Amino acid sequence: MTMGPGWYLRRLSRMGPQEVGGRVGDAVRRRRWRSAVPDCPPVTDARFTAVLPAGTVAAVPPDAAKRLVAEADRLMDGHAEFFGEVRDDLAAPDWWRDPRTGRRAPAGYAFDVPYRSEDAVGDIKQIWELSRHQYLTVLAAAYAVTGNERYAERVAEHLRSWWAANPPLRGVHWISGIELGIRLLSWVWVRRLLDGWPGATGLFEENPVALHQIWHHQRWLAAFPSRGSSANNHVVAEAAGQFAAACAFGWFPSSTRWRSAALRSLERHLRANTFPSGLNRELATEYHGLVLELGLAAVAEADAAAVPVPASVRLVLLRMTDALAAVVDNRLRPPRQGDADDGHGLVLDGAGTDRWGSLLATGDAVFGRLPWWPVVTGTDVRTPLLAALVRPYARNAGADEGGVTRPADRPAHFADAGLTVLRGPEEIWCRCDGGPHGFLSIAAHAHADALSVEVRHDGVDVLADPGTFCYHGQPEWRQYFRSTPGHNTLQVDGGDQSVSGGPFLWTRHARSRVLVADTSEEGVARWSAEHDGYRPSVHRRRVELTAATRELRIVDELRGPRRAVRLAFHLGPAVTADLTGNRAALTWTRDDADRSAVLDLPGGLVWSAHRGESDPPLGWYSAGFGRKEPATTLVGTGFAGGAQELTTVLRFRG
Repeated sequence: MTMGPGWYLRRLSRMGPQEVGGRVGDAVRRRRWRSAVPDCPPVTDARFTAVLPAGTVAAVPPDAAKRLVAEADRLMDGHAEFFGEVRDDLAAPDWWRDPRTGRRAPAGYAFDVPYRSEDAVGDIKQIWELSRHQYLTVLAAAYAVTGNERYAERVAEHLRSWWAANPPLRGVHWISGIELGIRLLSWVWVRRLLDGWPGATGLFEENPVALHQIWHHQRWLAAFPSRGSSANNHVVAEAAGQFAAACAFGWFPSSTRWRSAALRSLERHLRANTFPSGLNRELATEYHGLVLELGLAAVAEADAAAVPVPASVRLVLLRMTDALAAVVDNRLRPPRQGDADDGHGLVLDGAGTDRWGSLLATGDAVFGRLPWWPVVTGTDVRTPLLAALVRPYARNAGADEGGVTRPADRPAHFADAGLTVLRGPEEIWCRCDGGPHGFLSIAAHAHADALSVEVRHDGVDVLADPGTFCYHGQPEWRQYFRSTPGHNTLQVDGGDQSVSGGPFLWTRHARSRVLVADTSEEGVARWSAEHDGYRPSVHRRRVELTAATRELRIVDELRGPRRAVRLAFHLGPAVTADLTGNRAALTWTRDDADRSAVLDLPGGLVWSAHRGESDPPLGWYSAGFGRKEPATTLVGTGFAGGAQELTTVLRFRG
């Protein structure tokens, strides 16, 4: 999609004077940098010392190593999948080609590339993802585990190819700071994992091309930080990558300055991006995972280089880890809230490794698990490698290093984030959303999902959050997956609760507040909240989960004048629905066992079932970025207002 003048005006309206001034400075700097690219300063006596401690690789569990090697072998054969696109060209990839559209990004000065235009560039996410070089960290890890030099040789071949094809400031890979930051972090780990390979020094510290690339990546990040209304997960990735490189590749005259500035930025923005409760302020769960991974990787580099880190950095990461442990369901799946683009901070594992279990395992190794944490049974490669670099953390009587007591019991209500989890018998899990619309003035990764609910039974999505699917190039799908009718909540007069000004821009934010949050797991758990997105009316919702009857009751009220409403309930892709009138019989299978529930829908509305419709989109579920599949959505239409209540009851059967 191409942004017109209206978008730029709306975007400008969400900036403050300091941000505007900073962006004017960025524009001037981009114009100045168009001239000759400076050479990397001379580097003498470059040595890589941030190696893994002896015996670390031997601690990798055999099953995790087996998955890693299997993934590496697929990559060696040229096979991979990114965002639903199966690729067979990874033996010798074209770094600028989008496999989904077949288009190739244009050459030229980086800041002239119209990367938001799919017609001109292709799907920018597809192009950028491969060049994060996280598949190279997988190959390098396979070398470290097996000692087989063919993995190392492929890594070296691809790095040399990439460096040759992407000189500084030329082309699509020099546009976005998050891409440069994550790529630097990948290079640090590639060098670390290849340390036993005879060609490692010739690839990195003795290679003028590598030094030139590393220096220019850090120069770029120092010059163009994400700022103001864009200072979300992107700025954390930029700071983490810059800090990691300045620690591990601290060979340049500016390395000390870059390291200090990056650490200040990382500390500031980790705090700014995280609620005191530990949840990510973007209210987008996958970005919680991304920021946590980046923060842990940055601390590992600090400890490996003996660089002191403010206690606040570890404290934020500890709270994020405890918060993650608190919100996952019994299968270690977190909420599917807000945007999700399958972004990772550091990838060292093969397919089949559970991301969230891996993060909790790393949290256990670094901080220590609390008694109420869920049990992690899976294994991974990343945890023993990352934890080997991190210094031991204080674990005194449940207190964190700053003397703040960690939760004695599993939190269920996060007041600052407005997220509440109700739990019932037989692993019933219900996430209720009564929090802020999103983070910063543009709330870039927010969805119009106020008061939505997400319900699972033993890890199976019953009432599902449909997900994200895409960012660029398919505006009708981007709009659907972030819209109010794309969530389990009430739509009024055909509009969204919050007003969108673009694919990553909200110009008016619905304001929500939680009224009741009684999260008892015995008896009846209750939650109630309201939002003002449909002024002058107020949408209020009550949710009750009764343990004895395994019944979930949802009551919606539209307080104000009578208006047209549309109430949607999105079912998970595993759930089949048989709708008769206002009752839906739901069935699904879990671990070869048949499960069922009855969904009694408000009788005052006219109900219909939709599945896999495209004009307009309705009845879809996106399990991951770039992927979608048909799923049933139940839609009730009619009118509501005044004292009328719309009551929905979900009863789980034995």
